[in-house]
Amino acid sequence: MTSAGGPLESPRRPVAARPRVGLLGTGPWARRTHAPALAAHAGSEFAGVWGRRPEAAAELADTYGVKVYDDPDALFADCDVAAFALPPDVQAPLAVRAAAAGCGLLLDKPVATTAEDAHAVADAADRHGVASVVFLTLRFAEPAAAWVEEQAGRSGWFTAAAHWLGAVFPPDGAPSAYADSPWRKTKGGLWDVGPHALSVLLPVLGDVTAVTAARGPSDVVQLALRHTSGAASTAVLSLGAPVAAAGVGLEVRGAEGVFSLPNWTDVPGAYGRALDALLTAARTGVPDPRDARFAARLTEILAEAEQQLGA
Repeated sequence: MTSAGGPLESPRRPVAARPRVGLLGTGPWARRTHAPALAAHAGSEFAGVWGRRPEAAAELADTYGVKVYDDPDALFADCDVAAFALPPDVQAPLAVRAAAAGCGLLLDKPVATTAEDAHAVADAADRHGVASVVFLTLRFAEPAAAWVEEQAGRSGWFTAAAHWLGAVFPPDGAPSAYADSPWRKTKGGLWDVGPHALSVLLPVLGDVTAVTAARGPSDVVQLALRHTSGAASTAVLSLGAPVAAAGVGLEVRGAEGVFSLPNWTDVPGAYGRALDALLTAARTGVPDPRDARFAARLTEILAEAEQQLGA
């Protein structure tokens, strides 16, 4: 595949009629979303699990009656697709190895937390001719995904405002199931939920030409963005919101009116659609717009913001 949307190089192995998918990761996201979605997917076979905690990998594999792998490279050798539910800086080097083994890449966001590592993943997919898709929830969950496509077809945008305020580490309540996550504690909302906001703002308003970042209370980061369309946007991001203040919203305003992001449900179903998109890209040779190259661009923007914050 190419960053200009050209065809994929010839894959190292043909895409099987029923591709085998191996899951890397055993945390709450893997247990709640990835594993049930892979088990329910009609067009592929959930082949096995690898995790950094062998006992957790064995437990998850046993739940679904699939193989547990002691070595990620053995999983790559057995599978057509590697599905990742790992911290970004663990995911990136393993994704490079998976691509070298000929596996399609079903990645999680952020792909990495440095531009260098994110581009290494995209370059590996290009070099080895494998398809990639990043599971950006708002780009696959309905009706949000269809809403994004609809707004991307409009023009005359003036401004947009996004907020994703999570209560993963709330000051006034119990932490969420995702609180036991060292990388989220270190990187905060900028890196965990920032990719979601950017994944909508870029296809609608165009690529980012300038970014300014500022800190707010707790781990709040405020982004002010300019886009190739000429529009300006803002994004307020946090994992440490008070419970009553938590929520997600995005509104775009322009010559055609004001449009608000609808609510979405069925995240495991959305993950299944991400796998569908990956298999379509692998079979047609046409890169998906939500691929590793797009994810690398999101990482570049977030890394620039982080640098401004002095992190």
